[in-house]
Amino acid sequence: MAIKVSIIGATGYTGSELVRILYRHPEVELVSLTTRSYIGMQMREVYPHLFKYNYLTCEEADLAKIFDISDVVFIALPHGHAMPVALEAARYGKKVIDLGADFRFSDYQVYEKWYKVNHQAKELLPEAVYALPEINREEIKGAWLIANPGCYPTSAILALAPLLGEGLIDTGSIVVDSKSGVSGAGRGLSLGSHFSEVNENFRAYNVAAHRHTPEIEQELSRIAGEQITITFTPHLLPITRGILSTVYAKLSSDAGVEQLRELYREYYKNEFFVRVLPDGTLPQTKWVAGTNHCDIGLTVDKRTGRAIVITAIDNVVKGASGQAVQNMNIICELPEDTALAGPGLYP
Repeated sequence: MAIKVSIIGATGYTGSELVRILYRHPEVELVSLTTRSYIGMQMREVYPHLFKYNYLTCEEADLAKIFDISDVVFIALPHGHAMPVALEAARYGKKVIDLGADFRFSDYQVYEKWYKVNHQAKELLPEAVYALPEINREEIKGAWLIANPGCYPTSAILALAPLLGEGLIDTGSIVVDSKSGVSGAGRGLSLGSHFSEVNENFRAYNVAAHRHTPEIEQELSRIAGEQITITFTPHLLPITRGILSTVYAKLSSDAGVEQLRELYREYYKNEFFVRVLPDGTLPQTKWVAGTNHCDIGLTVDKRTGRAIVITAIDNVVKGASGQAVQNMNIICELPEDTALAGPGLYP
């Protein structure tokens, strides 16, 4: 029997990407797509690339109806809007995958400080799982409330997990320098994402103040077993898709690049979606476009004693919707790569 799936907030970029990916899913039937801006329009009218692949009409969210007909509900809404949906899901006993930030933090006060929103579902936080599969797979299994990781955190945590897990770096020396395509800003209009502002331009933003900082620190602290504080600087690239993160950390040993590469290969040896690249090859955003892969390349700067780890992901796929489907596959006990396997588009 097909898994009946609804998407709340289907007409944003992550929602439309969910529709595209789930069309290929042999075990899924999409039963409801909700929107605030395009009520009464077919999804193919909002996103013409879905013509002949989806004919559902976008409707206003009726939570009682949605949870009555759905087994799994994806929430693709801005932060602050998933809490009432999750509370209703708990009442109906249904599975929820939130692509926003509302359930990523174990401490609601951290969420409220960085997102400037009062948390209205604190009682659900102990049941929420921070769902980065390569790190927390066992916790994800059997969970009903899935907190899908942010895009920048996915790229940073996967870059650092092996080094922290083995205690090979000075935890006070971590710098994460990330660049993202403009789709990370969402479909809504804003001056900063206008073509004339982004084209032929490259800029840092939210320096020392980005909301993904505490999310990265929370998960790195869990891996390291100690409180981690990082320097995180995001930048906006004049491209549509992709995140490239360059991570710097002072080595606490004299480990060489081959030793580190072997560590990463062993750490991720069973992870289909993580590709540890061979010597002399460093990740590029184009290589992962349209895929659920995270590519990792690394080197050691012997002069400074720093490890340099570079990761590339598609921010809309592994950084959002693809990872959400990966998590759905886990909680529904399906092969993890269902609807997600395959190379990306090139060039």
